[in-house]
Amino acid sequence: MANKMFNIGKIVNTHGIRGEVKVKRITDFEERFASGETVYIKDENHTVPLIIESHRIHKGFDLLKFKNLNNINDVEKYKGLYLQIHEEQQLELPEDEFYYHEIIGCEVFDLNGEKLGDIKEILAPGANDVWVLSRHGKKDAYIPYIEPVVKKVDIENKKIFIELMEGLLD
Repeated sequence: MANKMFNIGKIVNTHGIRGEVKVKRITDFEERFASGETVYIKDENHTVPLIIESHRIHKGFDLLKFKNLNNINDVEKYKGLYLQIHEEQQLELPEDEFYYHEIIGCEVFDLNGEKLGDIKEILAPGANDVWVLSRHGKKDAYIPYIEPVVKKVDIENKKIFIELMEGLLD
């Protein structure tokens, strides 16, 4: 059976002419992009392993340079594709920390068990993540991942229980 792969970034463009690519990060582990780390790109038929030669941050994006890809023409074809890692490459997380892919898609309930919606996206604007709650027939709500709000995360059953604070869903 094929290994499970997880997206850690999307190549949004090339950068300069020396083979750097501009990546929109989908991981909160910057060490994913350390020199010497292997990431994978999946095109139509193949999964291509790439070794990161260098990483820097520029205007909010991660700029990566891969070993042996030294020219814009070598990386042009990867525009729009996702960088991935194997499941085994995931780091062990401390308790109360979760991978984005574990949270996205979870159903969200208040403490009375009433369903509020589903997590569709995670934003990482600063000190704490913000979970985007997709609500049927209403506009999205933003739930800060902080202890007073998020009371229980049940990854097994894809359920999250939150305490509704005043103004949270307005």
